[in-house]
Amino acid sequence: MALAPSAYPDTFARDHLPPRHLWPVLEFTTAELQYPERHNAATEIIDVPATAFGPDHPALRTPEGEVWTYGELLRRANQVAHVLTEDLGLIPGNRVLLRSPNNPWTVAVWLGVLKAGGIVVTTMAALRVRELTPVAEKTRPAVALVDHRYTRDVEAVRDTVLPDLTIVPYGGDAPDDLTRRTAAKPAEFTAVDTAADDVALFGPTSGSTGIPKITTHFHRDLLSIDNTFGRHTLRLRPDDLVSCTAPLAFTFGLGILVVCALRAGACALLTEAVAPEPLADLVAETGVTVLATAPTAYKQILKSGKADRLRGLRTAVSAGEHMPDDAWQQLHAETGIRVIDGIGATEMIHIFISAAGDDIRPGATGRPVPGYRATVLGPDGEEVGPGVEGRLAVIGPVGCRYLDDRRQETYVVNGWNVTGDTYIRDEDGYFRYRTRTDNMIVSSGYNIGGPEVEAAIDTHPDVIECAVVAKPDPERGSVVCAFVVLREGVAGDDAKAKDIQNYVKARLAPYKYPRAVRFSVALPRNTSGKLQHYLLRQLIEKENQA
Repeated sequence: MALAPSAYPDTFARDHLPPRHLWPVLEFTTAELQYPERHNAATEIIDVPATAFGPDHPALRTPEGEVWTYGELLRRANQVAHVLTEDLGLIPGNRVLLRSPNNPWTVAVWLGVLKAGGIVVTTMAALRVRELTPVAEKTRPAVALVDHRYTRDVEAVRDTVLPDLTIVPYGGDAPDDLTRRTAAKPAEFTAVDTAADDVALFGPTSGSTGIPKITTHFHRDLLSIDNTFGRHTLRLRPDDLVSCTAPLAFTFGLGILVVCALRAGACALLTEAVAPEPLADLVAETGVTVLATAPTAYKQILKSGKADRLRGLRTAVSAGEHMPDDAWQQLHAETGIRVIDGIGATEMIHIFISAAGDDIRPGATGRPVPGYRATVLGPDGEEVGPGVEGRLAVIGPVGCRYLDDRRQETYVVNGWNVTGDTYIRDEDGYFRYRTRTDNMIVSSGYNIGGPEVEAAIDTHPDVIECAVVAKPDPERGSVVCAFVVLREGVAGDDAKAKDIQNYVKARLAPYKYPRAVRFSVALPRNTSGKLQHYLLRQLIEKENQA
């Protein structure tokens, strides 16, 4: 299928897509997935619902009591688009870096960028300069719209690698604050007539090497989140209040809180940061009806004795990591909730295997969501039968297209998107998770690249070398465990472990720090000098079995 004529004078995105022969197969097999050649996703996500459900219908809420209606969100998104095009000189196809926790202005900014024909590069507020820099270098944003509390690291990136980057803060009191600029702008804006296959979003992944991969998603891909998982599994309603703990920089959070919620006429409760125990109280106190979070949060809520605070939920979703059967069963026993489990990937933008209601089989992730098909591949890339372990592979309306990255060749195998997860498929077509096939550490729903943490630890002045692996943890699924060799004369004690942990927190997003630090005289290597991570994993496995 040839790409439609682009609306972008700035051709950067299409110029850096992988060669077509390296793309996965794309299929559009349901009525909802039949897209016109041209549409702007922002129009479908906010303009259409604002008309359908009324401008006074609540769209966004915060725990502090702030409420934005659909009409207000539409107006502010349009005003952001005016600022971008009139004040900041945005040209369609330019990239716009976003850095902010979840709040209403971030949603307005995200929609405004799409309306203006920009490509959104959404990043987490928790990322440090070390992590932001390669994302910026790969995507080359022209503008950065940043929550006023988180501008310092973006300024450091500008000063080192992007001297022409224009940074505009929002949510503060500065004269140039975006919220002040928008106040004088018109409430109407005609969205750029983008092609359905113009790139709308660059989604950075953490990757397993510490070098981020930039996934590319078209305007139609954003709508496919709702036209597959949203419509067929999640099934939000206009009277729902939806909470999701994932940042909008994660496509899981973006899909639940923005795409699916707004297209359904629901209201999203936006939280910047909330721990599991107070999350349970927040759900009860605000009347949340749909909650999406990681299995770790559900397990900690159970442990705290606050599962009864979730009884008001109509729907609960678990994603980011595998939901253990015992946790699922306990939550069901204490609340009656049948948690919707699911697996997705940044490369695939959202959840593609799941089940809801009576279709749920505890212990299984589910079956392919309508619009997708999945299989299990053996070691030679061949499909294997039921009950045989192998690599999970998926085909659907979206797929992996890394931005100018040779790793495209390993993610796509014979047209399939191969996710890096080991699964089996049973006789009834349900997929059951076994483990990760790469060295990604999945902790509390966050993907953490072991080599990235190793690189940070290796710069510590007292560290000779280190190796990072996953250590099973009953609360978080896994935690980062670092085996560290110190320079001579330095004591490997609790104080030094704490020092290394703090050192990593100062250089990487805090959730990536090693919760377990072990000191070793040497690390295992093969005859060619290659570090043998698998021996360290075996050591941890033996300890767990002891």
